[in-house]
Amino acid sequence: MLRIGLTGGMGAGKSTVARLLVERGAVLVDSDAIAREVVEPGTEGLAALVEAFGAGILSEDGSLNRPALAAVAFADEQSRMTLNSITHPLVGRRTTELIAAAPADAVVVQDIPLLVENGLGAMMNLVVVVMADEDLRVHRLEQFRGVSRDDALARIKAQASDDQRRAAADVLLDNNSDAADLAPRVHALWEQRLVPFERNARTRTPARNTGGIRLVDPDPSWPAQAQRLIGRLWLACGADARAIDHIGSTAVPGLAAEDVIDIQITVADPATADGLRDRLADAGFPRQDSIVGDDPKSTPQDPSGTDADLWATRLHGNADPGRLANIHVRVDGSPGQRFALDLRDWLRADAVARTDFLTVERRAEAAATGLEGAAAIEAYLSVTEPWLDEIYPRVPRS
Repeated sequence: MLRIGLTGGMGAGKSTVARLLVERGAVLVDSDAIAREVVEPGTEGLAALVEAFGAGILSEDGSLNRPALAAVAFADEQSRMTLNSITHPLVGRRTTELIAAAPADAVVVQDIPLLVENGLGAMMNLVVVVMADEDLRVHRLEQFRGVSRDDALARIKAQASDDQRRAAADVLLDNNSDAADLAPRVHALWEQRLVPFERNARTRTPARNTGGIRLVDPDPSWPAQAQRLIGRLWLACGADARAIDHIGSTAVPGLAAEDVIDIQITVADPATADGLRDRLADAGFPRQDSIVGDDPKSTPQDPSGTDADLWATRLHGNADPGRLANIHVRVDGSPGQRFALDLRDWLRADAVARTDFLTVERRAEAAATGLEGAAAIEAYLSVTEPWLDEIYPRVPRS
């Protein structure tokens, strides 16, 4: 199944987006609703809270008096930690139960108000953030929830900033208008990205560029996009990854590039690389079996440049059609692993090298014009690979 983290500041319209996604077929797991459920009368959660904070936190009917709980639980840091130690495990356990009960082909939308604050983005296949201007959010809280302006502003300031949410977002949904404007964009997100993403992940099919190869202007958000992917990859690989790095053209600031993020996972040996196959696929990064190695080059270990084993790589792709990415799994110290980092660092540091590289990239783009799929890639590589062979000896080694 696909796990979508949905978040946004108070009054941004997160609940509206959740409703629209459920209408399209998503399974909603609402963190706020779960937090209320686990402390209902008769639950172990409520009993634990009474034991920790006293019967004064109860209403006359035996239900939780939330203002009374807040008065004692947020009085000091120790009390807040006690509250969290009781409720967080219960919420986590119930969340796990609900996700496990969802169909295998479900798109599970986890509505998590504090997703950014709690650093939960790496646990999701995709993070959707709903945004709206602060004044509009305050107006909505006043009008629809009866919250005073001062209280609304205080609550908003206590949450993550807009910049922090943007940095965590794979998808930003602007909700400065109304539901009539928002609905078509949510439906398009569902049909064009979430449904094919789920299908690709379930069938272990990397998303591919079905059109031609085209360079685009440098995108300053490429590094942040790469870091979000790297967070998910670390979670999938754990200690089996020695390093995970953003490589390739999109890792060089100011350089035009094809809009594909390249990431390298460094591992100890080929067996470890093969052992990551299913774990990466389960995380949404299926293997591309057609690629088994890089183009061999002359090295001290292999002066003839014919030992393909030295240049072995396991290539995975992102199942997300909205963020094409190549995940290269290479052995630590192998020529391909070192060259990926050295070439990136050389291009970052040397303006002349960047100019030469871009010139070659433009010629390769022209060679692939009018072609698609494998034919476009072959034409593109027919220009870039000879240049990489030529400059390989000149690239400074780290």
